Amino acid sequence: MAHITSRRNPLVARCRQLARDATSEELLLDGFHLVFEAAAAGVEIRHAVVAQEALSRGEIRRLVDRLQKNGTDVAFASSSVMDAVSPVRSASDIVAIAARPSSDVERVFGGVPLVLIAANVQDPGNLGAMVRVAEAGGATGLVAAGTAASPWSWKALRGSMGSALRVPIATHEEPLQAVEHARSRGCRIVATVARSGRSHFDVDLRGPVAIMIGGEGAGLNDALTATADVRVTIPMKAPVESLNAAVAAALLVYEAGRQRT
Repeated sequence: MAHITSRRNPLVARCRQLARDATSEELLLDGFHLVFEAAAAGVEIRHAVVAQEALSRGEIRRLVDRLQKNGTDVAFASSSVMDAVSPVRSASDIVAIAARPSSDVERVFGGVPLVLIAANVQDPGNLGAMVRVAEAGGATGLVAAGTAASPWSWKALRGSMGSALRVPIATHEEPLQAVEHARSRGCRIVATVARSGRSHFDVDLRGPVAIMIGGEGAGLNDALTATADVRVTIPMKAPVESLNAAVAAALLVYEAGRQRT
């Protein structure tokens, strides 16, 4: 196992670059839980850097042994180097570089599709939480569209708690293209709106459905809501006017799951 002693090490620079660039074909996995989930999901983990003082802990040692057995290049480093490698304020004990899972549109719309379309959801934590909701509630996949954050950024990956490594995810540069694609796969389009829509309890969500969730603050624009087959407003007690994107997604996905079972 190599020992990294300098913050100028090429692997450190690579981790720092991946923290800034979510367009790469590689992922930055920060923290024990995310690296563990990636290993369990069979993701190709190419490099890992571990805090020297954490190697004596049982769970870290077992994970490192597993990574090395799978062919991962593992190095250990001092706390000062880990401060440069890990993008979070208090550096994590382990950080890894992994290959990005392939975007499989067929799996996103597999079976009886229940798809979340995250239209211009710009907060990576929110987007990651929506991916987590998709897996927990039984959705077939998620589409990140428009100016949505990258589902592969380190913040979105942490927000998904590993779900992004298992849930089928696709991306579209234009939300309208995402809608057209979902419709071509036989989906009814459900748009979430702040007011004047039908309650989600009164909408049939049992067939192939794509649920559009808009970005923070602005929500879905008029052009997108005009494409919908049905508009849904989640009932809320005054004076509350809106919900977090991931919360709205959870309510709709779980209502769809209830109806389907």
